[in-house]
Amino acid sequence: MVKERCTSADCRLCDFLDSKPDLETSFNREPKQSVKCGFGKKGVCCRLCSNGPCRITPKSPRGVCGADADTIVSRNFLRNVAAGAACYLHVVENTANNLREAGLGNYATELKGLEMLDELAELFEVEAEDVNDKAVQVAEKVLADLYKPRYQKMELVEKLAYEPRLKKWKELDIMPGGAKSEVFDALVKTSTNLSSDPVDMLMHVLNLGISTGLYGLHMTNLLNDVMLGEPEITQDKVGFKVVDEDYINIVITGHQHTMIAHLQDALVTKEATKLAQEAGAKGFKIVGSTCVGQDLQLRGAHYKDVFAGHAGNNYTSEALVATGGIDLIVSEFNCTIPGLELVAQEYDVKMIAIDDVAKKASAEMIKFDPAKAPEITDKLIKAAVESYQNRRSQVEIDIPKDHGYDDVVTGVSEKSLRKFLGGNYKALIDLIASGKIKGVAAVVGCSNLTAKGHDVFSVGLTKELIKRDILVLSAGCTTGGLENCGLVSPSAASLAGDNLREVCEELGIPPVLNFGPCLSIGRVEQVAVELAKALDVDLPQLPAVLSAPQWLEEQALADGAFGLALGLPLHLALPPFVTGSEIIVDTLTKSLPEITGGQLIIDTEIESSADKLEEIILDRRTNLGLENEDECQRPA
Repeated sequence: MVKERCTSADCRLCDFLDSKPDLETSFNREPKQSVKCGFGKKGVCCRLCSNGPCRITPKSPRGVCGADADTIVSRNFLRNVAAGAACYLHVVENTANNLREAGLGNYATELKGLEMLDELAELFEVEAEDVNDKAVQVAEKVLADLYKPRYQKMELVEKLAYEPRLKKWKELDIMPGGAKSEVFDALVKTSTNLSSDPVDMLMHVLNLGISTGLYGLHMTNLLNDVMLGEPEITQDKVGFKVVDEDYINIVITGHQHTMIAHLQDALVTKEATKLAQEAGAKGFKIVGSTCVGQDLQLRGAHYKDVFAGHAGNNYTSEALVATGGIDLIVSEFNCTIPGLELVAQEYDVKMIAIDDVAKKASAEMIKFDPAKAPEITDKLIKAAVESYQNRRSQVEIDIPKDHGYDDVVTGVSEKSLRKFLGGNYKALIDLIASGKIKGVAAVVGCSNLTAKGHDVFSVGLTKELIKRDILVLSAGCTTGGLENCGLVSPSAASLAGDNLREVCEELGIPPVLNFGPCLSIGRVEQVAVELAKALDVDLPQLPAVLSAPQWLEEQALADGAFGLALGLPLHLALPPFVTGSEIIVDTLTKSLPEITGGQLIIDTEIESSADKLEEIILDRRTNLGLENEDECQRPA
C-alpha cells in the first residue's frame, strides 16, 4: 500500500518513493503536518519570557508586557534573519580560516585559483609577492572585518559594493559594522523589554542582508574560487543515475566545500584506489547532494575523476540514500535534514559530522581541523571502506538509472558567463535591448514541500517565465529541482518563447542558467551589478527580478534581505511569518520601493506570480527607453 505523501515536480522521484512503501521520508511526514498554527504563521506568538507564550488576537491586542503585534512580529523577523546571517557568516569565517591555514602551510591542499587570488589581493590592496603570504593576508583582511565591533564599519564593503548602492546604504545608515557583532546586537535588540520599534528592526534586517550578501555569499564564493578553482562552463550528469554501485560512494551534505578540499584530492590517489579495489570496488566517488554537491558541480571541470555528479537537492537526499548505493554520509552544515538519519540507519549507512554545527545524534563526530586534514581524510576513507564492506551484501541496490539528465549545463558564474559572451556583457545587453530577451529573473533559494509540493512552484514559475522570453538564472536547491526536471538542459529551449528559444538554440544553451549552490545567489546578483555598470544605471532600474518561490530556512530570509537592500523586487510564494503586522507588511510591500528600491511580492499562484514579475520587467524596459513589442498583451 502506497503511503500518503506530498507530490513533486520530479515525477520519476515520485515513482521511486512509491516503489518503497515501507520507507518513510519527509514526503510522508508533510501531510501529517498540514494543519499549521495560525499564530505562528502570522508571527504573532511571543515566547521570550515566562509571562508567555503570548498570542495576539483582536480581543487581546497586546502581550502581558504590552508588546503589540508590530513589535512581536518585527522582533521575530529580525531574529530569523539574524540566525540566517549567522549561518552564512559561519561559512565565510571557516572558509577564510581554511585559506589562511593553507597559506601558512598548515592545510595540506593546493590553491587552485591563483588568478582569483591575484584579483582579490589587488582589490584589497595586498602587496605580497609570495602566493602563500598573499593568501594569508587576503584571508586576514576578511577575518578582521568580520571581527570588528559594531561601531567600526567593515572596510571591504566599500570595495565590494556597487557605488550607487553604497551611496544609498550610507544615506539610510544601514552600512554594517563588524558582521558578527551586528548579529550579536540583533539578538540583544530583540530580547525581552528592549526594542519596540518595528521600523528600526526592519532597517537592522537590511543591514544584516548586506553582511549576508557581500560576505556570506559573495566573499565565500571568491575565497572558494581561490582554494578550489574557478567555475568553468561544461556539461554533466544529474539525478540518481550518477550513482555507480561499482564504487564506494560518499555523500557530503552542507555548504563548506573547502572542508573537503584535501579529501576530494586524496580519494583519487593510487593509495586510495588500491584500498577501494581491495574491498571489491573500482574506487571512490563523491555523489553531489545539497549545496556542497552543487558547488562541486559548479567546479566539475576540476574534479572529473572524483565527482560522480549531482543527485538532487535537500529533499531528494533521503530517497538518494534509499537507492542503497551510498556508503558514507559526511555532514558539515545545514540542508542535512534530520530525517536523513532514519534512512541512513535503515540502509546501514554510516554518518560522520566534521563540524559540530551539523552534528547528528547518530553520527560520529570528527571535528575538522585544517592542520589535521590528512589524518581526518584517512579516517573518512577507512570509514567509507568499512561501511562498504559491511553493508553492500546486506542491502538492496535499487538505483533508477532513468532518473535525471546527461547534459545539464553547469559551471556558470559571473566570470565564466562574461567569458562565454566574449569578454563582456554587451551581447546579453544587446539581446535585452532588442527584445529577444525581455529581461532576467533569478529563481533561487531552497526547496520546500509546501508551495504546492516539492519543487512544484519553482518548476512551474520557471516554465512560465521562459515561455515569456525571460531568461532565468538559478542558484541553490531550486536549481537541483530544475536540473532533475530537465530545465537546465539545452533541450529545454523548446519550452521557451519564440525569441528566447531562438537565442538558446543559436548559442547551444538552456533557457535556465545554472549558477550552482545557494552561495551563488551572490554570483547571480553580481551579474545584475555587471549589467547595471554597463548600462550606467542603479540596480532598481534594471529589467531584473528575484524569486525565491520555495524558500525554506532562515538563511533564505537573510538572502532575501540582501536582494531588498540591493533594490530588487523579490517574490515569495509563501509569506515569511510577518503577516500579523500591518506596519511590517506595508513597509516591505509598499514603502520599500521609496526606501531602497526593492519590494516584497507575495503571491501563492504560479501564473499570477509570473504576470507580476513580467509586468515589472516590462515597466523597467519602458523606463529605460526600450520597446515592448507586445504592449497590447501586458498584464492588466
